[in-house]
Amino acid sequence: MSAPLIAVEDLSVTFATRGGAVRALDRVSFSVAAGERVAIVGESGSGKSVTAGAVLRILDRNAAVSGRVAFAGRDLLGIPERDMAAVRGAEIAMVFQNPRAALNPIRPVGRQIADVLARHRRAGGDAWSRAVALLREVGIPDPERRARAYPFELSGGMCQRVVIAMALACRPRLLLADEPTTGLDVTTQANVMDLMTGLASENGMAAVLITHDLALAAQYCDRIVVMHAGHVVEDAPAAVLFAHPRHPYTARLVAATPAGAGRLDELASVPGELPDLRGALLPCRYRARCERGDEACDAALPVRVMGPAHRVACWRPL
Repeated sequence: MSAPLIAVEDLSVTFATRGGAVRALDRVSFSVAAGERVAIVGESGSGKSVTAGAVLRILDRNAAVSGRVAFAGRDLLGIPERDMAAVRGAEIAMVFQNPRAALNPIRPVGRQIADVLARHRRAGGDAWSRAVALLREVGIPDPERRARAYPFELSGGMCQRVVIAMALACRPRLLLADEPTTGLDVTTQANVMDLMTGLASENGMAAVLITHDLALAAQYCDRIVVMHAGHVVEDAPAAVLFAHPRHPYTARLVAATPAGAGRLDELASVPGELPDLRGALLPCRYRARCERGDEACDAALPVRVMGPAHRVACWRPL
C-alpha cells in the first residue's frame, strides 16, 4: 500500500489562557490518501478547526503543538516557517468558514487571486488573466467585471466562490474546507459543495471537509473521522459509519441527523455537554455523557480495529 499524502500522528494542542490550559486536541491521528475525500465531523468545540489550523501552523501564539504531521515525506511541524509559508496555498490550501472575513475588504477580488499566483510564481507575468480565468472556472458570471469588484459588492455565495478560486489557484495537492457552506442558503450550499468537490476531483486533489453536518459528509466524502472534545473516537468509510456506527457518540450523531427522518420527534439529541477542557479529564472524554460507560472506561483508551479502514477508540463499542 502506498504512503498516505498526509498522516496526522498523535497531534496535541494546548492553549495557554488566563483561565488555565485548554487541552483542545489530545493525540489526534488520521491520514488522507492522494485524491481521497475525508470529512472531520463533530459538535462545535470538538477540535475540528483547531486540527486544520495546527496542520497549517496558523494557530495563535498561545498554542503549544506537539505530534507529527507528515505531508509528502516532510514533517510540517518541524520545518522552518519560510518553508511552511511556501506549502500554504501552493501545496495545501484552505477554504475558510467565513468568506468575507477571509477576503481583504479594500482590494478587488481579482487582485487578491493574482496576489496568490504571484506569491507562488504560478502565473508568470499574466497573473491577472489567470485570476479572471479562475473566476470563470468557479462559475462567476462576467468574470472580467467581477474581478474588479470588492467583496462587499458580491453576494455570500459569490464570495465563497472567490475563496475557492483562491484556494485552487496553485492547484494544491490537499484542500482543507472549514464549514464552507455556513450562512449560505440550501441551494447555494449544494452548488458550492458540487463545485468544490468536482474541481478537486478533476485536478486530482485530496480534500478534507470540516463540518458538523454528518449527512453532508456522507454525501460528499469517502471516509468520515468523528471527533469529540479533542479526541478522534471513530474513523470509517462513510457508508459503513452510517450503517453500523460502533462508537456510542457516533451512533448519537447519526440518530440526530435529519436524513431519513419523517418527523421532528424521530430525531434524538446528544445528551449532556462537552467537558471543560481546562479541568481534570478522564481518558475517555465522552465518559460522562455515555450510557454504556463503566469503571473499565477509566483506563487509557484503546484503538480497536473493527473492520477494513474502521477504527474506534472505545472500551465498550456497539
